Amino acid sequence: MGAKENREAARRWLAAFNAHDLDALLALYAEDARHTSPKIRALHPDTGGELRGKAALRAWWEDSLRRLPSLRYEAFAITADEGRAVMEYLRHLDGEPPMPVSETLELEQGLIVRSRVYHG
Repeated sequence: MGAKENREAARRWLAAFNAHDLDALLALYAEDARHTSPKIRALHPDTGGELRGKAALRAWWEDSLRRLPSLRYEAFAITADEGRAVMEYLRHLDGEPPMPVSETLELEQGLIVRSRVYHG
């Protein structure tokens, strides 16, 4: 896939997340996708900060959205090339200052195979 398609995949990712539409979000991922985040490492140290597969991703996001119902992301930059998209956004949560975040989506055949989150 090209940069344009990967940039569009990132836009769909943000829209699905902000709508809290887990089915739409998970439809963007390969079955065996991996997701790495410092939040996963902090809450579930036994994982080493990495989840594998859609079932683990669903469980993680269901729990996150249940605990943090006001969570939303405000993108300020999306860049992409043939293999990945990088999203830069502000994490908004009621009662907390906005947190800058960068997330890399690695895509193969139009699906996310790996994502990595970096908090600033």
